[in-house]
Amino acid sequence: MIDALLQLSAAQAVTTSAVSTNTLDLSMTRDLGPGEELNVQVTVDQTVTAAGAATVNFQLISSAAANLGSPTILGQTDAIGKAELTAGRKPIEIPIPRAALISAQALGQRYFGIQYTIGTGPLTAGQFTAYVLIDGQDVNKNYPSGFAVS
Repeated sequence: MIDALLQLSAAQAVTTSAVSTNTLDLSMTRDLGPGEELNVQVTVDQTVTAAGAATVNFQLISSAAANLGSPTILGQTDAIGKAELTAGRKPIEIPIPRAALISAQALGQRYFGIQYTIGTGPLTAGQFTAYVLIDGQDVNKNYPSGFAVS
């Protein structure tokens, strides 16, 4: 199950570096995934295209501003080439360091999100969905229906 309040992006079109359309407010009194390792999982909803050899770096960020301005990077992927960013590929999983979230809150960085950093861009197409999930979930698993229509 995916919690809509933990969705950072929903088929967000990204052609230049951008932050997620949604944020997670860390000031809310709650315990995210108590005793569980949390991750951000990113799915590629539209194949990435670009005129050149573009890459995308997915970064977990925190900020004092709701628009995620002047962010602190808490974790990130390596730069991933456009050839690997095809629609329906296995989700990209980025661990959320619990200690980093605690220190971000201590620094007054109330908001959490994801930043899509484009290298050698811009992209001409590409869409991503990102969620905060408990470790080990696979949001793109499909099974055959098991029946035939005649």
